[in-house]
Amino acid sequence: MSSPIQSSLQALQTLAAQAAGGAKAASVQTSVGAGGFADELAASIDRINRLQQQAGAKGLAFQSGAPGVELDDLMVDMQKASLAFQMGVQVRNRLISAYRDIMNMQV
Repeated sequence: MSSPIQSSLQALQTLAAQAAGGAKAASVQTSVGAGGFADELAASIDRINRLQQQAGAKGLAFQSGAPGVELDDLMVDMQKASLAFQMGVQVRNRLISAYRDIMNMQV
């Protein structure tokens, strides 16, 4: 489960580094301050990862017969993790599409 998250995170970090342009990144971060787009994107990826880890842990607990783990709770958590991951993939796809559009613009 963590492999798709890791590859998505790596693709987003590569895209962010290319968009920032090295030396420009420092000036962008100081002008934007804390709580910028990159921070929010990283926090969203962390939330998606956390949801998937919680769903995986609950699945293992259910399989091992741990008390207090109900099937309906497991299914809800797995759906939350799945929807969050799908949303993250769609955001990544939109970001890549926007980046390509900007790169193809004539100056």
